Amino acid sequence: MNYKEQTKTEMTFPDTDLAKSLFGVHNDHLHRVEETSGAAIHARGNTVIIEGDTVAAELAREILNQLYSLLKEGFPVYPKDVDYAANVLCRDCNVNLKDIFLDTVYVTSGKRTITPKSPVQKQYIDAIRHHDIVFGIGPAGTGKTYLAMAMAVAALAKKQVHRIILTRPAVEAGEALGFLPGDLAEKVNPYLRPLYDALHDMMTFEKTAGLIEKDVIEVAPLAFMRGRTLNDSFIILDEAQNSTSEQMKMFLTRIGFNSKAVITGDITQSDLPGNRASGLVQARDLLYGIAGIEFVFFSKQDVVRHKLVQKIIDAYEKHEKRTASE
Repeated sequence: MNYKEQTKTEMTFPDTDLAKSLFGVHNDHLHRVEETSGAAIHARGNTVIIEGDTVAAELAREILNQLYSLLKEGFPVYPKDVDYAANVLCRDCNVNLKDIFLDTVYVTSGKRTITPKSPVQKQYIDAIRHHDIVFGIGPAGTGKTYLAMAMAVAALAKKQVHRIILTRPAVEAGEALGFLPGDLAEKVNPYLRPLYDALHDMMTFEKTAGLIEKDVIEVAPLAFMRGRTLNDSFIILDEAQNSTSEQMKMFLTRIGFNSKAVITGDITQSDLPGNRASGLVQARDLLYGIAGIEFVFFSKQDVVRHKLVQKIIDAYEKHEKRTASE
């Protein structure tokens, strides 16, 4: 029998209001910490009693301690923040959550603060701050595009750039787009909708529409970047795994003075027809290690969507490995 040493410990949180926020409605936050750590947690007033094997109890203690420290700094802790914190500390209990969660990227029109939620997201934000070209590569749900968008909107608000340019390859329409009904905007809208959604999450619809009308924010297919020089701009190329080698080279050579470019994509999810090589894969192979260009690689552990998304990714990865071995 594999016996694990059991332990029982108490933690008292002096501030009653902060303790309530830490525990959550009906102790929901504590239940979330229990689920991740494997320890049992019981609340009595401002005190919690933690029971379980030594490793599980220490993990639960560290999660609660660091979340309480965030609350003392004025950081509001919501259920999803408890999940993010627990996942981070479960992987590395030496991480200081303050270094991650208190790094404000942007405050939305709804007064919601956008911050990184994992060490890799923090690395990504710092890379964008300090490099002119950054590649964010990894699975869906890791915040690659959303954080890049927040950085772009923040740079525009601080007048660090004059324009934001958001672009995506329109793969399914072969970049021609001619056979789709409607005018140009209606033709490309299905491909660019996720970028509009992210914008509207950060700014009011009216402000976004006004900036687009003034051409301060441009949302366009990748093919429309050809022949341009993009100065004083924050440029985001999303779904870059669907760009061809020629398109990627074209895009990277459009970048002008006082501009930043962030290229995001998932190299496992290319929709390019036939056996065409992904421009993102080639860029990774050719440009990795060049000074001034930074690559940040996300994994399924960095997924910040619904917690089921990570389980879905796991299930598909296992299926693909089984299929490949048959």
